[in-house]
Amino acid sequence: MSLMWGCTVAPKRLFIKDSSTFFDAGIIISTKTGEAVSFDELMADLAGVRVIYIGENHFDPAHHRIQLDIIKAVYKTHPNIVVGMEMFDQTYQPILDLWSAGELDQKTFLQKVHWYANWKWDFELYKDIFEFIQQEKIRLVGLNVPFHIPKKIALGGIENLLDDDRKHIPPNIDTSNDAHRAYVEKIYNQHRGIDNFDFFYEAQCVWEDTMAASVALNMKDDLMIVIAGNGHIIRKFGIPDRAFRQTGADFRTIYPATAGNEVESDYADYIWVTSREKPHPKK
Repeated sequence: MSLMWGCTVAPKRLFIKDSSTFFDAGIIISTKTGEAVSFDELMADLAGVRVIYIGENHFDPAHHRIQLDIIKAVYKTHPNIVVGMEMFDQTYQPILDLWSAGELDQKTFLQKVHWYANWKWDFELYKDIFEFIQQEKIRLVGLNVPFHIPKKIALGGIENLLDDDRKHIPPNIDTSNDAHRAYVEKIYNQHRGIDNFDFFYEAQCVWEDTMAASVALNMKDDLMIVIAGNGHIIRKFGIPDRAFRQTGADFRTIYPATAGNEVESDYADYIWVTSREKPHPKK
């Protein structure tokens, strides 16, 4: 009996640190109330906003299923939605337009967007999302700055960019948010080989401000769903608040979080607890 009891493992739960509460996988938490909500209640709230940010851990299949579920549900009532993705920089927009129009097969699409050179995460993680976008001819938008530019900024700063690189970033980059700066500094301390935090922080803010500008430019009169890593939506000081300053458009943030971890309630408007799955590797 002792051996049997010893093998029993309690299901992992998500810990909300600032409220000392635990939630099981599958629960959607409204951080406004601290209570669980149903999927239908979540969708009812999202129906009243113009931009929906859905985060992800890039390697987690459960997070991408959440993204697809929300895209499908929103599409039923807002067929003119736009989906903006961190995974592409703005220079690939002509290729994304061809995908949405159904004029490219998957193999050709991946070649033309240089998926495994730029993004590297297994395309299978995102495949169902892309297939639905193409099936329904949903407008797909690349939000990001060309991927080689932040690396240059992290090592040499914005000031030393060549003119050809500088034209891809907004004229004004906001580096004034102390809370965001402290968050990025924790990430910086995990990196090796980058010896100037100011340059590293400039690179992060270029990411955020470029994607925020892309949201503002492409949302027009449609409802926009933005898919980006959790680090770009956490506490809203990445893309969401920067885009809001340009558009004034109401938005919500949804932060998928894996059970067994801990989060804080100010991470997002909604925290969606997922079960732990075997991560997909980079290619």
